[in-house]
Amino acid sequence: MKKIGLLGGMSWESSLNYYKIINEEVKKSLGGLHSAKVVLNSVDFEQIEKLQHSGDWEQTAIILSNEARYLQKAGVDFLLICTNTMHKVASTIEKNIDIPILHIADATAKVLIKDGVKKVALLGTAFTMKEDFYKGRLKDKFDLEVVVPNEDDINIIHKIIYDELCLGVIKESSKQKYLKIISKLQKKGVEGVILGCTEIAMLIQQKDCDIKLYDTTTIHAKSAVKYATK
Repeated sequence: MKKIGLLGGMSWESSLNYYKIINEEVKKSLGGLHSAKVVLNSVDFEQIEKLQHSGDWEQTAIILSNEARYLQKAGVDFLLICTNTMHKVASTIEKNIDIPILHIADATAKVLIKDGVKKVALLGTAFTMKEDFYKGRLKDKFDLEVVVPNEDDINIIHKIIYDELCLGVIKESSKQKYLKIISKLQKKGVEGVILGCTEIAMLIQQKDCDIKLYDTTTIHAKSAVKYATK
């Protein structure tokens, strides 16, 4: 079994789910008392969040590259960045380490393609929805059509992520706002919805919707187990 490196803490609420899902999947795959070989390096999200919103992505890349090197020195065989948004600097981190990164957008796209989905909605932070590092990868590398909400809805989604979900706060009123936004996107003909922030699955689940949801946390974690045990 390969040793999995988790670059987490962004937020720790979702990193907790990564650890849980990875171990559940290893148990399913290998049985018995098997559990995953994991090294978790959890950063202080307060520092990262301030740099995100000030636009200092270069400094976030420096911090996360240093933390990724710690994981490499700890003997991990490959790395997961346990957040969609910080894949904005994934290519920079890759240049600073000698182990592979399992990209969350690639793992998600492979599931979409397997399901025959061509047109998909993307929910996430404003950075993920508005910038091209994530949706551009889905379009250019996997030929997927990606639809994002309007500006007002982007702001609603973003605010709920940072002001509530990253703090472990779950509100029914916020769930209803998300479901209303998803309903609008369905009218645009999307065939599925990417929960492109690792906290969103804390708020909405498949039972809440009649359209297929793609939880990137679960998809990413399962892809790590497949890679670690192949």
